[in-house]
Amino acid sequence: MLRERYINLLTDFGFKRLFGTEPHKDLLIDFLNTLLPPEHHVHDVTYRNNENIGNTILDRKAIFDIYCESDSGEKFIVEIQKAKQNYFKDRSVYYATFPIQEQATKGDWNYQLAAVYTVGVLDFIFDDHQDDPTIMHVVELKNQQGEVFYDKLKFIYLELPKFTKTIDQLENHFEKWLFLLKHLYELDNPPAALQEGVFQRLFEVAEIAQFSPTEREIYEDSLKYYRDLKNVVDTALDKGREEGREEGREEGRTQRDREIVINMLRSNLPIESISQITGLSIEAIQKIQSER
Repeated sequence: MLRERYINLLTDFGFKRLFGTEPHKDLLIDFLNTLLPPEHHVHDVTYRNNENIGNTILDRKAIFDIYCESDSGEKFIVEIQKAKQNYFKDRSVYYATFPIQEQATKGDWNYQLAAVYTVGVLDFIFDDHQDDPTIMHVVELKNQQGEVFYDKLKFIYLELPKFTKTIDQLENHFEKWLFLLKHLYELDNPPAALQEGVFQRLFEVAEIAQFSPTEREIYEDSLKYYRDLKNVVDTALDKGREEGREEGREEGRTQRDREIVINMLRSNLPIESISQITGLSIEAIQKIQSER
């Protein structure tokens, strides 16, 4: 039995229920506008097919958590990443190529593109950001003078573990969204600080008691996967760090990777998921699996 009143927004089901359906798109619009400058605010969105296939049969497909287009033509990819992935930045760039390529038209075309935004809600901190307190990172293409070279491609990353404010410390709309992304499932009732209109809608949408039996079952499966993944990753990384301290620098790194993979395999995590989290190839993971 679920004891929480509200869903965990960092689960696949919770994230997509809140942001990924037509009846609740006002929540997605409000969230996006919190991240964008006023001149780029979105007034309406249309959800697009979240499964994209490359131009040839050899191309890999990309399955986005949420893919939508604004009323003025901008494309938005919104992803939730629950565990550290060594090549998440690479994946973000790769995913951004799909809404770029699909804008191509047959015949005479002047190559004018609509803007593409990739938003990553991260339940981890990038390795090279460990000493940087910045929570939201906005990445653009710039030249050697630091000037924006191309303003139609933006990557926005939110590193949620860095946000540590309590409900009484929230100062603006952005911080309220961050708080809810991290702590909604811990709340028994809507706090006074979160009584404004859009958040009242959020609490209605996120209340587990309103789910159908099928929705509840799907959410419970999604929640179990989230908890198992988080536990496996945390445990594996902790053990890997211990191994790394005991071994030489290069040798320790190899041994650490091996221990992390073994711990994930013992927890029956799919090989594809292990590959995404560790950055190791499927072949390398299968080799470790055969040597256990």
